[in-house]
Amino acid sequence: MNGIRVRYKWEPYLWLLPSLLLMTVFVVFPICIVFKLSFSEISKAGVVGKFIGFENFRSAVTDKAFGVVMRNTAIWVVSVVGISTLLGFVLAMVLNCQFRGRKIARSIVVFPWATSLVIQASVWNYIIKFEYGNLNNVLLNLGVIKNAINWRASYQIEFAWECGVGIFVTVPFVMFCVLAGLQSIDGAFYEAATVDGAGFWKRLRRVTLPLVRPSLTVSTVLNIIYVFNSFPIIYTITKGAPANKTDTMVTFLYMRAFYDQQKGPATALSVIGFAILCAVAGVYMMLTMRGEEDL
Repeated sequence: MNGIRVRYKWEPYLWLLPSLLLMTVFVVFPICIVFKLSFSEISKAGVVGKFIGFENFRSAVTDKAFGVVMRNTAIWVVSVVGISTLLGFVLAMVLNCQFRGRKIARSIVVFPWATSLVIQASVWNYIIKFEYGNLNNVLLNLGVIKNAINWRASYQIEFAWECGVGIFVTVPFVMFCVLAGLQSIDGAFYEAATVDGAGFWKRLRRVTLPLVRPSLTVSTVLNIIYVFNSFPIIYTITKGAPANKTDTMVTFLYMRAFYDQQKGPATALSVIGFAILCAVAGVYMMLTMRGEEDL
């Protein structure tokens, strides 16, 4: 009997062991290496030298472009995650209703998310071209405009387009996460709320939002991580030009590592990004769980 109890006690850990080993090899071990490199001198050839303390961090944060990059990263993450969450929630509510062609509509909505980000960014880069872009051609043919518009007249406009592309490709992910939560809600809740005289907005506030909050939490946390680390859209459309004005943290550290050959500061930037992500995701999770306890 004692042998059976011991086996049952350790059996779950044995099943988890392969996953733990994979996480250790492909997640924990690389993170430890990056932390070690961020405190080491690294030559242009990639040779790791002596321990230099926080010198790489000092070089990274004193760069004149660092402030602009951090501001761009904040705008990029907040705008893409915030607007895509709002639009994805509304779209999920629509696609959760019964109507003819709902399955086709769901299939169409998933296309931007299923397509490679490099392809998406390349297509949008072609659409907004001044000379031969499809956007100007369509507007000219419809008579909406008389002369072609330069949709990339300034770096602010280019960065706004990049945020728009990010929102476009992120909405389907939020929509499917929220839609999964909506479909798990028992219809009896809405029937009871209707009997009590609750209208649409009250049902949304008292029934839908509390029950779909776990799905929203998962999608938001994953979105923060994905969007913060997103590289293809910014790099494909502008490559951070001009003079890092449209760079985010990821593209900036890439440029420093492989264009400027400053691998030490680039490694320090990756550690800073990792710390920011952990802090933001942790704070959001704590606020979300505290909100659930208050319900």
